[in-house]
Amino acid sequence: MDIPIEEELKSICIEIVDQNYSTHQWSEIESSDMFQSPSFVGGFDADELEFCFSYFDENRIEFWFQFTLEQAKSISKGESIKLSGMKPEQKHITNT
Repeated sequence: MDIPIEEELKSICIEIVDQNYSTHQWSEIESSDMFQSPSFVGGFDADELEFCFSYFDENRIEFWFQFTLEQAKSISKGESIKLSGMKPEQKHITNT
């Protein structure tokens, strides 16, 4: 599913960029729910080195997606990028 990149997500990305942290600095303060809005909940994941979010559609169905700090910068500027999400049960877990 394509994640809608509209004002709600753009506002979160502006907040991320305004912190002016590097990826390393974000990894030191990782949080799974630092950013919350009506449709989005997420934060920075130090293992993934990306922002990991849940998106809830109009039916409150959850989709997981991730984006980098560079993608957050692009979204905050209104640049067109594509983010894809998946339902939590679609995530493949590999045991090693």
